[in-house]
Amino acid sequence: MAIHLSAIKRARQNLKRRLRNRALRSAFRSALKKYRELLAAKDIPGAQAGFQQIQAVIDRAVTKGVIHRNNAARRKSRLFAALKKLQAA
Repeated sequence: MAIHLSAIKRARQNLKRRLRNRALRSAFRSALKKYRELLAAKDIPGAQAGFQQIQAVIDRAVTKGVIHRNNAARRKSRLFAALKKLQAA
């Protein structure tokens, strides 16, 4: 348990940040799952709209520090490639 005032404050900050990060990570994973379900269902219009939403969620996760920007770029690239593959089929 923290004893110094600065350590108590740091523990309080860490708790708030951990809860915020967990909520953002959960929203990110849920949106990703929803988008992948649209791709699996071969719903092209829904997947196109879903891509816009997942892109926003990914960018928000980057700005909040939940995932690294290169990780986000890689994910967006792969998700867009999957959408293009679905459209081509």
